[in-house]
Amino acid sequence: MLAELRIIVQRVNSASNLLSALDIIVSCVRETLKTQVCSVYLYDSDIDGYMLMASQGLKEQAVRQVSLQADEGLVGLVAKNAEPLNLKDAATHPSYFYLKETGEEIFNAFLGVPIIHHRKVLGVLVVQNEEVRRFDEGEEAFLVTLSAQLAGVIAHAEATGAMAGLSPSGQKLTDTVFQGISGSPGVAIGDAVVVFPQADLSQVPERQVNDIEMEIEFFQECLKSVQQDMTALESKIGNQLAEEELQLFNVYARMLDDDVLGNEVIERIRLGSWAQGALAFVARKHIRAFEAIEDDYLRDRSADIKDLFSRVLLYLQKKKPFIPKYANDSILVSNELTPSMIADVPLSNLKGLVSIKGAGNSHVAILARTMGIPTVMGVTDLPLHLVDGKKIVLDGNKGNVISNPTELLLKDYTEAIIEQDQFIAGLEDLKDFPCETKDKHKVHLWINTGLMSDTIYSVDRCVGGVGLFRTEVPFILSERFPSEKEQTLIYRQQLESFAPNFVTMRTLDVGGDKDLPYFPIKEANPFLGWRGIRVTLDHPEIFILQIRAMLRASYKLENLQIMLPMISNVREVNAAIELIKRAHRELRQEGLSIKFPPIGVMIELPAAVYQARALANLVDFISVGSNDLTQYLLAVDRNNPRVAALYSAFHPAVLGSLNYIVKEVKLVGKPISICGEMAGDPGAAVLLMAMGFDILSMNSAALLKVKSVIRSITYLSARDLLDSVLKKDDMHAVRKEVDLMLYNSGVDRVLRSSRTN
Repeated sequence: MLAELRIIVQRVNSASNLLSALDIIVSCVRETLKTQVCSVYLYDSDIDGYMLMASQGLKEQAVRQVSLQADEGLVGLVAKNAEPLNLKDAATHPSYFYLKETGEEIFNAFLGVPIIHHRKVLGVLVVQNEEVRRFDEGEEAFLVTLSAQLAGVIAHAEATGAMAGLSPSGQKLTDTVFQGISGSPGVAIGDAVVVFPQADLSQVPERQVNDIEMEIEFFQECLKSVQQDMTALESKIGNQLAEEELQLFNVYARMLDDDVLGNEVIERIRLGSWAQGALAFVARKHIRAFEAIEDDYLRDRSADIKDLFSRVLLYLQKKKPFIPKYANDSILVSNELTPSMIADVPLSNLKGLVSIKGAGNSHVAILARTMGIPTVMGVTDLPLHLVDGKKIVLDGNKGNVISNPTELLLKDYTEAIIEQDQFIAGLEDLKDFPCETKDKHKVHLWINTGLMSDTIYSVDRCVGGVGLFRTEVPFILSERFPSEKEQTLIYRQQLESFAPNFVTMRTLDVGGDKDLPYFPIKEANPFLGWRGIRVTLDHPEIFILQIRAMLRASYKLENLQIMLPMISNVREVNAAIELIKRAHRELRQEGLSIKFPPIGVMIELPAAVYQARALANLVDFISVGSNDLTQYLLAVDRNNPRVAALYSAFHPAVLGSLNYIVKEVKLVGKPISICGEMAGDPGAAVLLMAMGFDILSMNSAALLKVKSVIRSITYLSARDLLDSVLKKDDMHAVRKEVDLMLYNSGVDRVLRSSRTN
């Protein structure tokens, strides 16, 4: 039945809305399985029950009229247990509930399977027959497989309706919550501004235009330009194509004529849509239609249609690029946020960030925390094309985006924003106070930097040093490898800004989720591939050049520390130290009397955890990169929203590993720091201090919050908390106990304004 499955999924994907999709499902399933009834019940939060949304076989007048309470009937039982229910005589089951409006009393055989998306039951897919018999294993397997494949489509269609303020049954919805992941704490209220890359049809939002005739004229100009390009392309490659391919090429070119696709777009513009949005709307419709065709050859032509429309879109954007208007309270929304998108917005106008892709510890989220901007990542169900211009509430503490907010909800969040601003303003008074517990145990707070804006803000926070300077940032922003002189100027600026305090410079760490445009690393599994120290040891010319620049920059300042990333064995450390010594000798031979800097290793791989003592014997200090260490220990890609909820620094395996590392390093008598995002979580910082980390290095925006918590507790209570949580076997139980301790210490305001996984 694989072919039937594929056809049904393709047809459902081509549906224009939720109701059309559901009608296609019940019709196709009934026909494929030769059943007398196929129905779909969807959960509607407005009625807290399951509404009959589509059916073939039950009475037509019952559709979208009858419903079952959440725990009622066989449908409620399937949803509650989240597993299939296969009965040969439904009426004899104790949970059977008769709905007389449906006319289902004549049907005996019943098979219901849950429709589940991201662990949430969206509804139930049901087939029924008059015959008293159980559906066979093949029929049940088919329905389960189909339900799993269609869950995402149904979820997206429901989300589209929810953004418009309507529940599946058509009831008006308010305070609609789209769940994501906290990227940066804090709350914001503002108008959504969708930003998108050029020529991507899937991301163009719907916007209104004032001068319709001018927009039509502009669209027609762009259409003609693409037609001319296509004619030129046909002439150029015509002698390389077979006759049938050339004819198909001509068909696609003619599709751009005014009386074919052109008129559809113009009709959409006349309804008030801007040209880019009208084009994207028509394009999506035709692409869906081609993708639903059963013939493999014709179905694959959807890529050609997409290319045609993208060419027109590119002209629309090149001739008349869209420059967003940023209101005073703008919340930037994108399919995948990038630092350059954020940089385009005046900071005074930017209140929050929302990204469909990405997770709480992606680099954009880290940047957002550094800038102190409330952010939600991984809001995969948010209909991007409908959110532009809508007033939304962003809750970066819970990881929620809320549309159609009521006045009551807006009032509550406005008060929360005022309290948040007052709390942050109050932290400024702590700048000049030492970071020590009530019983005088001191811990050093350093910061992570990568941009000059980090440095300016951090110097004002009276920090003790830099635990991590991300040297790859200048490389990423450049169009080629920066020269030794260019790197020296950048590093000197950092070292001078924090002198005499130490600045820990991590050697070039690319690969994984950090690519250089001029040095791409294409791998099937980049996180387990060629990255970090593996790259620079394979390219000593790049490594030595960077080390020379660092050493030059430290001349007469002597506050440089060098840290090696992605270490998995002692041979890598020995090889890197030899290259550093070589670069140092070269500079001394050139007449520069530069002090040899302290060298450290970054522990971020499980292999390094169990070699912590051996590594500490080779270097001057150890630093733990908790972001990658957590990722590798839990086998969770921190940028993947599907599994991001499993990524937690409070997982017992993570806490146990960190505690083990500290004990091993202390046996050697070397200092140890931690420079991942975990250090910036106030609750986690308490545990890290109790473990014995000498330095906690974090983004500058978190520094005063962490200091506030540490000054509010005793070291003895932190040790007791650590002893208790190390005995727990569940990360949620750990987080709950940490939060309770903070609450009892009177710092619950930090809990409300700071939350990471």
